[in-house]
Amino acid sequence: MKRLINIFVYTSLLLPVISNGQDLPVLRLDTILQRIDKNNVLLQSYELKAKSFEYSAEASTAWMAPMAGLGTFMTPYPGQKLMDDRDKGNLMLQIEQDIPNPVKQRAKKQFIASQGNVERANRDISLNEMRAQAKRLYFNWLIAHERIKVLQENESIMLTMKKIEEVRYPYNQSLAGNVYKAESKIEENRNMIRMQQGTIAKARSWLNSLMNMAGNASFEIDTTWQPVFSPAASYDTASLALLRKDVLKMNESIRSMQLNIESMKLDRKPDFRIRFDHMTPLARMMPQAYSIMGMVSIPIAPWSAKMYRNEVKAMQFNIRGMEKERSAMLQETQGMLYGMQYEVQTMQKRIDGMEQTIIPALKKAMDLNFLSYQENKMSLSNVIDAWEAMTMMQMNVLDEKLKLYEMIVDYEKQLYR
Repeated sequence: MKRLINIFVYTSLLLPVISNGQDLPVLRLDTILQRIDKNNVLLQSYELKAKSFEYSAEASTAWMAPMAGLGTFMTPYPGQKLMDDRDKGNLMLQIEQDIPNPVKQRAKKQFIASQGNVERANRDISLNEMRAQAKRLYFNWLIAHERIKVLQENESIMLTMKKIEEVRYPYNQSLAGNVYKAESKIEENRNMIRMQQGTIAKARSWLNSLMNMAGNASFEIDTTWQPVFSPAASYDTASLALLRKDVLKMNESIRSMQLNIESMKLDRKPDFRIRFDHMTPLARMMPQAYSIMGMVSIPIAPWSAKMYRNEVKAMQFNIRGMEKERSAMLQETQGMLYGMQYEVQTMQKRIDGMEQTIIPALKKAMDLNFLSYQENKMSLSNVIDAWEAMTMMQMNVLDEKLKLYEMIVDYEKQLYR
């Protein structure tokens, strides 16, 4: 029993250590994008708005509540002289009901329901914006990780030089200032690492907010993944119209306005009303009576038709304007995407040249200078200059890569906007 208690105690002490040593979850970019699509609160609001239009459409087919009234009919004022008992008047019950035109109701229902599709198109536009933002944050994190890796590798070189200076100094083979100079470069390098760590923390927090997670939730990204530029097969306006979310929204808005026009045209059809009156005379000898009346509106009257006819014309001109705007948007996007594609391809060639030619040359120069320095044939200052040149070029390449990744994000955002 005592042995079991000891095992339990040791296990309890080790559990926090084991849990702290567990690896953080690694989220790929597509996983993050899926979670944004599923969990983002703002995106959920669009679906709720779309649902509200569905219920509003159903509500539009309801009839107005009947009106009921109770009072007197043809009742003389007090103090009047009555010539006959029947002059006492009547008690009257009145019931009235509006009967809407079912054709007009169906048309209005279709118009209101179509506005839900506009809200869903708005959701797609917001999702495209969030996807672009998430990609930028992800790529900033990716490049920051690469910068830290380069800086840590280069720091090891500077640490080696500092140790060499510390060994040489007692034998008067080095100056004391060289040790402090190497130490300052090491600290400067570490400050750059801290800056990149701050970039990673910022990107993690923003991505958590987009995924509707706690801002301090910890996770890592797949640092082995690299974005690849995949240009669209065609930039014709018909293909772009199927891809772009803002064009989809415009199409849905035009369709909704067309349904509204059809609904407004039906205003020329009449509506109906029925009224029932029941009268109970106050005189005993008079019979009970009733009245039933059916009524119909006359919307074709000139003073009434003027309103919906002009509204229909105004809506038709609005649709024509939106169609012209859609054509101009697609034409502008076509030229923009061609330009962005050439810009991305040029940037890729620049980065390839820097990685394949310039950086290898600077590394060879650094290695030769460091070898001469170890043999005490070169001063520390010359080696530091070569080290700084190599580090600066490696950072420049990563800066260019980040620009390239952001250009790819902008291209994809414009393609699916």
